Amino acid sequence: MGEKYTNDQIRFALELENLGGIRPAVDGTKNLRHLAIMTAAHTYHKNVAENPYNDRIENGVLTYTAQGRRGDQEITGRNRRILEQYLSPAPFYCFANEGRQVYEFLGLLELLRHYQEQQIDSTSELRAVWVFEFRIHSEIDRVPIAYARELTATFLANRETSISEEREVVALSAKTTIADVTSYEVEHIRSQLIQIDPFRFESFVRDVVERRGFERVTVTRATQDGGIDLDAYAPESDYFFSRTHVQFQVKRWRHSVGSVDINSFRGALSSTAKGVFITTSHFTRAAVREAQHQTKPVISLLDGLKFSELVRDVGLDAETYW
Repeated sequence: MGEKYTNDQIRFALELENLGGIRPAVDGTKNLRHLAIMTAAHTYHKNVAENPYNDRIENGVLTYTAQGRRGDQEITGRNRRILEQYLSPAPFYCFANEGRQVYEFLGLLELLRHYQEQQIDSTSELRAVWVFEFRIHSEIDRVPIAYARELTATFLANRETSISEEREVVALSAKTTIADVTSYEVEHIRSQLIQIDPFRFESFVRDVVERRGFERVTVTRATQDGGIDLDAYAPESDYFFSRTHVQFQVKRWRHSVGSVDINSFRGALSSTAKGVFITTSHFTRAAVREAQHQTKPVISLLDGLKFSELVRDVGLDAETYW
């Protein structure tokens, strides 16, 4: 992990094709032996203006958009090969492109989930894409090729028992799919939101909350928030919720929010506060179930689409926060 390799070294050692972001190697019967993911996540800050959906690594999770730069994407060809790790422990090697045909090995990948969302492409057209989220197992310093499958089988065996619900991403809308609730205007706002610096994003959310009428809205100090990013109070004029204390956790993330994140946030809440979790990404079904737990304080959820709709309604310009 952390070692640098040339494109040719990777190609010949793993018996891969020379080009592409997804490079599978198959055996004589066309079964997947292993696969390499070539990511540009390390160049995110350089390319954000050109592509706000660029690969990102957050909290050890790689968010990776499938192959196909224009038009709607499909789970076919190399994209489909990725899904095979749900059924067999095929090793996925992750390499970060550092330019000039040099790559850094980041570790083996564990496929967490895949889902469809809509993005705005380079021609300003709205299209349906597939997104993959991988956990990067960087704790494995060196990966002998002969033992990569055995190592992969080990960490795949330790998946959460609720993996099916953590694998599924849901849309927080009356409609049933992400594509149904996405409009160009809302997605354009979301693409702006995911370009804001994470700390600056907290201030942005503060301003949105104030425009919705909340009072005494403050951003907590980064070293003392304990998982709470904002404090606010409902106005006295709100007959039903007058002066209710509300605490927020806000995540300018590309990867999905899971049930562990919701449970941790609930544990950080003041005993007097109502909790609201805001993200620019999505929530897993397990996260939604945890937020609505019948015997625990309910957490309100706003995913990237719902929050973008709110930003549109209050008329705040996200670009001014870049």
